Amino acid sequence: MYPILIILLSLWSCNESNTKQNPELQKSIERGAVVYEDFCMQCHLPEGKGVPKAFPPLDDSDYLMKKRNESIKAVKYGLSGKITVNGQTYNTAMAPLGLTDEEVADVMNYITNSWSNTNAKMITVEEVSKIQP
Repeated sequence: MYPILIILLSLWSCNESNTKQNPELQKSIERGAVVYEDFCMQCHLPEGKGVPKAFPPLDDSDYLMKKRNESIKAVKYGLSGKITVNGQTYNTAMAPLGLTDEEVADVMNYITNSWSNTNAKMITVEEVSKIQP
């Protein structure tokens, strides 16, 4: 009986540590929440739902979660032209926001780990700095 209990406790503790965010990511998410409120919330709304036919959702967004580099580029440099998000086409321009690479990384960490989004791989300043227009 004790070996089974030890195995179950080991599995539970491993699972729990996997679901906890690292402190560096948590701080980035907290900073990103402020950036989101200042620059993104007006169009994408407090819950990241966007505005149908105008501004794409960030919550449960296939584009955001599957097109990491393109999403970082859009936040860093703005976006124009058509994109498809969750099967809907959007063609509203997003102006460059003038954010630093750290602010881009922080807001990306916030939006990819908010609402129904989860992102196991932290977006770093170094990763953002490599994205070119």
